Amino acid sequence: MPGRRREDAVRRLWRRRAMERLRKLWRSRTMTFGVPLLLYLIGGSLGLREFAQIRYDVHKLHGKVDPALKEKLKQNTVTLESEYEKLNKTGLNNWENIRGPRLGEDSRNVQKQQREALRLKRQ
Repeated sequence: MPGRRREDAVRRLWRRRAMERLRKLWRSRTMTFGVPLLLYLIGGSLGLREFAQIRYDVHKLHGKVDPALKEKLKQNTVTLESEYEKLNKTGLNNWENIRGPRLGEDSRNVQKQQREALRLKRQ
């Protein structure tokens, strides 16, 4: 029996030392500040990923185009060159710089004055 008592005493001593080490670790700055910070970072990252995924899933569902509208869009053949030709036909070189109203000015009065000045120039 003396061997057994000794084994029990060793186990109790080992448990006591282990508990002391755990208490020290638990009270350390790492456990107090570092672990919660890491949990917030990792948890926040995972949470944001889930919310972002919901956003993209909803966008996929609502982003589908009606086939009839798709055909209509294919028939529309507007190119950059055709728009450029339209703008050239309107005569972009015949323009006049007109000042807009400043703060505190009545825009209608300013427009009347500008129209009068243009009318007098043309006569």
